[in-house]
Amino acid sequence: MTACRLCGSASLVSVVDLGATPPCERFLTAEQLAEPEVTYPLHLRVCTDCWLAQIPALITPEETFTEYAYFSSYSTSWVEHARSFVDAAVDRIDPSFVVEVASNDGYLLQHVVAKGIRCLGVEPSANVGQAARDKGVPTVTEFLGPETGAAVRAEHGPADLVVANNVYAHIPDVIGFTKGLRALVADDGWVSIEVQHLLTLMELNQYDTVYHEHFQYYTVASAQNALASGGLVLADVELVPTHGGSIRLWARPSGQPGPRVQEILAREKAAGLHELSGYAEFAARVARVRRDLLRFLIDAAAEGKTVVGYGAPGKGNTLLNHCGVRPDLLAYTVDRNPYKHGRFTPGTRIPIHAPEQIAADRPDYVLVLPWNLRTELSEQLSYVHEWGGRLVFPIPTLEIV
Repeated sequence: MTACRLCGSASLVSVVDLGATPPCERFLTAEQLAEPEVTYPLHLRVCTDCWLAQIPALITPEETFTEYAYFSSYSTSWVEHARSFVDAAVDRIDPSFVVEVASNDGYLLQHVVAKGIRCLGVEPSANVGQAARDKGVPTVTEFLGPETGAAVRAEHGPADLVVANNVYAHIPDVIGFTKGLRALVADDGWVSIEVQHLLTLMELNQYDTVYHEHFQYYTVASAQNALASGGLVLADVELVPTHGGSIRLWARPSGQPGPRVQEILAREKAAGLHELSGYAEFAARVARVRRDLLRFLIDAAAEGKTVVGYGAPGKGNTLLNHCGVRPDLLAYTVDRNPYKHGRFTPGTRIPIHAPEQIAADRPDYVLVLPWNLRTELSEQLSYVHEWGGRLVFPIPTLEIV
């Protein structure tokens, strides 16, 4: 990477180098275990001119999202979060037409449909888009850019509300994508974006959310710059707990930043994220997470204890690859998504089973890889304590419950 993808500056400084890993959603079939596996550098840098944190665009969205392994509806808490958002957004805006970009399997728009509000999903992955249509959510299979946005607007009209949750980090052409959002939204409409907040990523050592699908990592300051690049103004911002700490950006084609924008900008500045000092110690904290997890797994193996995983999320594959974990330390992991059953994690090649495997085997420890769903999963996995098993959370610091 030689230039910032947002402002074009050559002033990029290393934040943390995680080595080389395969793309985190390329789960392997048994037949593929005998084949070569391509890895790509995973090196996070920050631009000291616009403060956008970013990794090189070494894989394209088309490679990742044409067929996708992630279905949002397999997380109960995520579906409930979407329902709460829809209720609040309808009260706030009273929209007559809602468009969601990266609408996945209809996890959010199903709540819009239930309210009798016209809506449309724009989803690039054919397999998850079909799942949305199967549940009655109108969905087109497209990647968003200025042309797609203009075409959707021409056919369906401008949207009062455009939703883009957990996608703003996933697109290397951030300017073109933002122009696509502007094309979709009415001149007096709203764009709502949820994306992980770099402030909490840094403060809570959430480095496993750095992976090849996530091309950039936003502060409110850098998000404000990104939105402006496509003709949108950041009017309001909320802090939300999803993914360990996210920001919900409310943008409009015109207007002024509200008081909450200024408040969170001040918090970021106080944390040093508008200058290099805030990034200086992150690599050392990441190394400590790695050492603590490996020490636990090695000690457990030496004591004859069994450790299995729960979940096969993208973030888990960053963590497992960075730590060099293999089946001798983590026998297998489980996931609620049947698509992943019988497959293997990329790079580390750990088998993935159905969740029922845990109760059948009664392991000593369960390593929870989607730590961001801690409340939901602690409840789902409470049965592990029946045989004296314990849950392990690796981030922000190793915790055995």
